[in-house]
Amino acid sequence: MEERKGGGACPFAARPVVLFDFDGTVADTTGAVLTTARAALARCGYDPDSVGDLNYLIGPPLLDGFAGLLGVDRAEAMRLTDAYREIFNVAVTPADYPPNPGVPRLLAGLRERGTRIAIATSRLEVTALEMLSHMDLPPFETVAGRVEPGRDTKADCIAEALRRLGASPDDAVMVGDREHDTIGAHACGVPCIGVYTGTARSGEHERAGADVIAHGMPEVAALLGL
Repeated sequence: MEERKGGGACPFAARPVVLFDFDGTVADTTGAVLTTARAALARCGYDPDSVGDLNYLIGPPLLDGFAGLLGVDRAEAMRLTDAYREIFNVAVTPADYPPNPGVPRLLAGLRERGTRIAIATSRLEVTALEMLSHMDLPPFETVAGRVEPGRDTKADCIAEALRRLGASPDDAVMVGDREHDTIGAHACGVPCIGVYTGTARSGEHERAGADVIAHGMPEVAALLGL
């Protein structure tokens, strides 16, 4: 593991494919996720102020997030997930998920250089595509997200992105803001740049074993040689 603060490209800068997580990495969805989660919890009879750190829900699939946060079974987690999605689809607008600082410039720089860029997200693929359609960003070559049933884990989504790109793990590097990104990438044999954007807990990327750690997307750009 290396921690670099823009002090030169990392060992994976020359890889021809960069995979990005969506929530918390490309898009600042923290406010939208937390507001929607609070509303879903209240609708389902929970006190949002007494269930713990809601940031736990940013990163993993919602079903896993609610189950882990509340210690409930799959059926109850699905009830919460359904309430969350219903509220999100009605209440959240594109203004609620702007690009993180430095993201548009980073993506444009990678595309201009000829690097292939793609999304691998634990968010439902159809929702990620819809949200990206409202964001003024350079286009991604593919967006691989959750499909229920069948594509359930972060590793599944990363593997699907590689399959669509016709790329091998040695071609790619992952960029993500939570431990799930590193865990999923490593399960596929892909190195991961763990970036602190405000969602991960202190030390999270270090504990997960991120190959390189950055603090903000401008540092990621520097690490990737831009």
